[in-house]
Formats: sequence, structure tokens, C-alpha cells
Amino acid sequence: MKKVFLLVSMVTMLFGILAFQCSSTELTSAKLYINQSLYDKAEESLLKEIEKNPSSDEALYLLGWLNGEKGNIEGMLDYFNKSIKVSKKYQDEIKQSRTYHWATSFNKGVAFYNRATKATERDSTNKYLVFASKQFENAIICEPDSSISYENLAYAYISMRENKKAINPLSTLVDLKGDANSYAMLGEVYLNEGISFTNKFNEGNNIQDSVEAQGYYEKAISLLEKGRKQYPDDANILLLLSNSYINANKVEVAMDAFKAGVEKDPENKYYRYNYGVLLLNAEQFTEAAIQFNKAVEIDPEYINAVYNLGVTYFRWGVKMRDQAEEQGIESKEYKDKLQLALPYLEKYLATGEEDANLWDLMGKIYANLGMTEKSEEAFKKADLLR
Repeated sequence: MKKVFLLVSMVTMLFGILAFQCSSTELTSAKLYINQSLYDKAEESLLKEIEKNPSSDEALYLLGWLNGEKGNIEGMLDYFNKSIKVSKKYQDEIKQSRTYHWATSFNKGVAFYNRATKATERDSTNKYLVFASKQFENAIICEPDSSISYENLAYAYISMRENKKAINPLSTLVDLKGDANSYAMLGEVYLNEGISFTNKFNEGNNIQDSVEAQGYYEKAISLLEKGRKQYPDDANILLLLSNSYINANKVEVAMDAFKAGVEKDPENKYYRYNYGVLLLNAEQFTEAAIQFNKAVEIDPEYINAVYNLGVTYFRWGVKMRDQAEEQGIESKEYKDKLQLALPYLEKYLATGEEDANLWDLMGKIYANLGMTEKSEEAFKKADLLR
């Protein structure tokens, strides 16, 4: 949970000294109490006013204002709406209050979220995230069309590991904003929920879990396909889409889609990369290497393509070695593929990636190529990272 939110500019709300002209006794008392910050007594007087005069737009407005000051945002808006139904006399003040409490709630949510990112214990983290989510919910109530409130609420839910709760705010965010990030965030939630149900199915063999998983994969695919049409070059959307197809056991459909993308736009490194990932998973190593090589040719610093090109050559070499052993053939051709894998995996590691499994893999490659010293160094590095 590394994301840290920024505060929005605060909106100053000036209530000022209330005027007392031509008011009932209850209204006059309420205004006096408000000016003295005696809010409970003010509310008591206003409720008496409403009992006598249910259509008092001013009393309804003031009750809304008081509820806002007490942090009861739903109560505030309820009274504001009742005041507006009576007349529009206080609509400007109501608009100002809504904006003020949106900013206040939003900034409180940001403060709690940022405290959660700094907490060292999970219980403390969750406590602050719950507080943050409540404040973002209040912000949404105040300003239902503010996309940033939905986005931050979704981040809070995801950080709480409450992915399902993030679906509604993210769906609204897609409708309101519809940028690449909102498509990717919601698509990733759907995908992760699908994977979660797949894991449950694998553990308990409950067919309903499999049905649930497929449903989430289908939602992810449908959403991300829409996102791809709007943002055809977005790397996150394309990667999530290919992973969704893979998890939904629709690899052939995915291959056709990304192959068509490559044919339509052969210089698009993201289409090349994702098509390569699909081919690699299908162990079509020759074609996978072609796609990753082209992606690296387009952008030599496209590190994900660099890494997967290395992995392709490694897995290709291992497959050749295993096939030779099964056939009882002594062949060293597999070493050619391992040699091809080396520079790409070394370039990836040069970025500072600290991955024990990858260093372990490098140790095996070096060992197979007779590079004993480097092999020992790689295995030591792997042990240190475990």
C-alpha cells in the first residue's frame, strides 16, 4: 500500500453573525445559540420551530447546517433537501455548505489513509482505512459527481482487501471519468476476484466457485475490451485483458485478438508484448521469441519484454533438454537457448530487481553453461534474498 493521497484545496465557509430580523422566538433563540456555538440548544429550538411551522425554509436550512457541523452528513443533506423543496432562498448557502463539507470530508479521508500507509501493524492500518473510507463516503454524499472521491474510496477498500466493496465506486468512476486508469483498476478487481474463486474451487472442488470465477473473468474481459477500444496503447489494460483471457481458458480467443492487433499496428510494442505472453504460456516458443524480439527492437528499454524474451529462451532450452532426455538422445543444443537467455535476464537484473527465484534460475543457467563462479555467486545471492 504505497499510494499516498494529496489534499484538495480547502473551501472556506463563512457563516458569520446571523441576522435576527422578523424571526419567531424559536428562530431567534436558535440563531443566538448558534452564534454562541451552543449547537444542541440551537437544534432544540429549531426542532420546536419545525413542529410549529413545518415549511420554515430557514429552520430547515439551519438544521442542515447544524448537522453538518456535528459531522452528520446524511442528516445535513436531508434537511437541506427539505429546505430546497420549500423554497430556493438558501440554495447558494446550501451549495457552499456541500462544497465545504465535501472538501473537509475528503481531506480527513486523505489524512486517515496516509496515516494507514505509515502504520506498522495491520490492525492499526485497517483502523485508519475504515476511518478513511467513511470520510470518502461522506465526500461522495456531498458531491456525487466528484470522481476523485470514488477513486480514493476504491483505493481505501482495495487496501483493506475488500475488493468487492471497491466494485461499486470503481463502476461509478468508469461512468464519470472513463480514463484508462479507472478501466484498469476495475478490470484488475474483477480479475483478482475471479482468481480468488478459482483458488477456492481448486481447494474444495465446489462447482459454484468455478461458476463465480468464470463470471468475474467475463466481466473483466467485457470491461477491458471496452477500455482497449478507447485506449488501445495502454499497457495495463492490455496486460490485464490478456491475463483475463488466460484465466478464463480463452487463450485462443485472446491470441486471435492480439494477433489481429499486431497485424493492424505492427509497431505497437504493447500488442507485440501481450501476444508474446500468450504464445509463451502456450509454449509456442518460436513465435513468442519473434514477438518479444520485435517489442525490444521497437523499445530496447521495454524491460518487461526484455525479461520475457529471456524467460522464453530459458524455457525453450529446458523443453529441448527434457525432450532429448525422454528420447535418450545426448544433445547440447539446449545450451544455445540458455546462452541466448543470459543477456536479457542479466539486463533485467541490472535494473536492481531483487528476486530470489530469478537469481536461483540464473545460478542454474550459469551452471549448465559451465560458468561455475558466476553460478555460485547467483545461488548465494538467491539465499541472501530468501
